[in-house]
Amino acid sequence: MSLKERITQDMKDAMRAGDKDRLGHIRMLQAAIKQREVDERIMLDDTQVLAVVEKMIKQRREAIAQFEAGGRADLAAKEQTEIVLLQGYMPEQLSSAEVEALVVAAIGESGAASIKDMGKVMAIVKAKAAGRADMAAVSNLIKSKLAAAAG
Repeated sequence: MSLKERITQDMKDAMRAGDKDRLGHIRMLQAAIKQREVDERIMLDDTQVLAVVEKMIKQRREAIAQFEAGGRADLAAKEQTEIVLLQGYMPEQLSSAEVEALVVAAIGESGAASIKDMGKVMAIVKAKAAGRADMAAVSNLIKSKLAAAAG
């Protein structure tokens, strides 16, 4: 079963169960997927659907930070609920040790020697860890490893 089919099935299950909150969140996800398909005139595969889900999670995290800064804990809690639902569609996350091993291997594979080579390393890691690791944290780890190697 593809990820899009699973999302559709979850929507039907939420309808049958009368779970309006879950149904609303799933419909929002489906709308984002459909919007991208219409904009780009393509049918999204699982990797592209994961990219949509990942983008939505990132948006929710940014919104939480804004709501907390504005003293709106109620809205931050709503966004957190959406993140939990969206993360259910993401593959299992890599551990920090696995991410570090990927980064070290990518540095060796690309022959990176300085921070100037960060793009090469990031491309290799992103291909192997897409959707399974926080790319901002991976970027910081790559920077620190390359800075240590150059220094």
